[in-house]
Amino acid sequence: MTTDDGHKPPMWARNSTWEPSGVDIERASAARMYDYYLGGSHNFEVDRVKAAEVLAVLPEARKFARDNRSFLRRAVEYGLTRGIRQFLDLGSGLPTAGNVHEIAQQAVSDARVVYVDCEPVAVAHGMDLLRDKPNATYVHEDITRPNSVLHHPDTKRLIDFSQPLMVLMCAVLHFVPDEHRPDEIVRGYSDAMASGSYLALSHATASDYPDRLADVVEIYRHTQNTAHLRSRSEITGMLAPFDHLVFPGVVYTPQWRPEHWADIGDPAQSLAFAAVAHMT
Repeated sequence: MTTDDGHKPPMWARNSTWEPSGVDIERASAARMYDYYLGGSHNFEVDRVKAAEVLAVLPEARKFARDNRSFLRRAVEYGLTRGIRQFLDLGSGLPTAGNVHEIAQQAVSDARVVYVDCEPVAVAHGMDLLRDKPNATYVHEDITRPNSVLHHPDTKRLIDFSQPLMVLMCAVLHFVPDEHRPDEIVRGYSDAMASGSYLALSHATASDYPDRLADVVEIYRHTQNTAHLRSRSEITGMLAPFDHLVFPGVVYTPQWRPEHWADIGDPAQSLAFAAVAHMT
């Protein structure tokens, strides 16, 4: 079986009973649950069960995923207009429609993209998707270890850290507990970024729906990825290494430079804040 473009789907898309070796399918994965929220098919029954629990408590979770994906696209497009030609997508998750390399390379054919994730299904599917894309790759690494990511041979092959780049940390740091110092993780990457670089960040918050999101946090406690929601001020503090924030600053994801103001709706339903920071 092949798709319309001649691409052969990965094994798990061709055989619903296939289970990849070395993958934990006893506990749900946040990356695969996110794929489910977006309407994807690269998830297992355990992921769908937990995602359904979340949606029963917080149906806005689907809007959260869609708004976050739209923010990522707008951030990449913004970077391209500012001359950015290389992108490091941290905690990229499962490939889905509108991947960073698709957005960037549609505008600039030789734009370079490195995806990083520790979820083995995401990496396996990503490598399958990118096998004919010399300017894009997936790195199987933990984004909380900046040195390992930055010095990975595939990262160094495609990213020139002497030149500006955009680092994307979209919907990933809320899976990093306080004791792992998410602010220091951001600084670990910012220290390697040349003048003219950007960071695009989005992060879930419980500011508007504290009771229901407390229930969601409890659901995620029984998955591979515990959730740690933060306030707008805490999220803003993570951006301290950068010189300034691109207008409009730290806002709900649909409020960050929307194509149409009518697209915003009730911004609090996005459940997340987002920002793009610039290093001059």
